[in-house]
Amino acid sequence: MQVFIKELGKYRGYLPRQIIKTLRGQALSGDLVGAKKGLEKIKLRLERGDSRYENCSS
Repeated sequence: MQVFIKELGKYRGYLPRQIIKTLRGQALSGDLVGAKKGLEKIKLRLERGDSRYENCSS
């Protein structure tokens, strides 16, 4: 779980703060599989260049 939370830290500045907090909360509450799946979906969107995450500051 700690590894996942540290990985989330890499996305500060790229993702909105609320998304990072949501995924962190999911992991801490025990839904690590769901949190990882959510992060993977967001990574795919970032790779595609989805404009939803432009100019996000942590």
